[in-house]
Amino acid sequence: MAALRIEGYVIVSADGMLADARNAMPDELKFEGDKAFFTAALDRADLILHGRNSYEDQPNSPQRKRVILTRKIEAIAPDPANPKSTLWNPAGASFEAACRHAGVDAGTLAVIGGPGVFGMFMDRYDVFWLSVAPHVRVPGGEPCFPGVPARSPQDVLASHGLRAGEVRLLDAAHDVTVTPWRRSP
Repeated sequence: MAALRIEGYVIVSADGMLADARNAMPDELKFEGDKAFFTAALDRADLILHGRNSYEDQPNSPQRKRVILTRKIEAIAPDPANPKSTLWNPAGASFEAACRHAGVDAGTLAVIGGPGVFGMFMDRYDVFWLSVAPHVRVPGGEPCFPGVPARSPQDVLASHGLRAGEVRLLDAAHDVTVTPWRRSP
């Protein structure tokens, strides 16, 4: 499945959290510049992949093909709630089989979370887009990746062979940035 480009997307707090203790994205992590960047990326993606607690909640969301990770099924099944969604249990079927079931074997896959899902693809990302809100802290929150907060999200990405590219400012008033972390050749 080399024809599928795998990209990850997350916005994190200064302490590496993507959600609060209730597993919900706090309003403090929502910025218009990041939302516009994220929306445009998902609009370009051929397939979205996420866990059962992650979703993008955007006007175009129902039109997007997606694979949702779940342990509630044995392998792969259509999502009875959404004809554009495939349910996938990685313990019962391969990633490639889930993509085939979704009807996508080439193009861009956007991985949007949560931490366990991000962790599954650490050695497969072509690029990971890490947005950071440096003035926000989420004590007791949900870390973005396995290994956080003992290590920073940047250290985790680097330890998997990804290198930081040019930082882009998404929200000047709050110093929110996004950095592409690309696979080293």
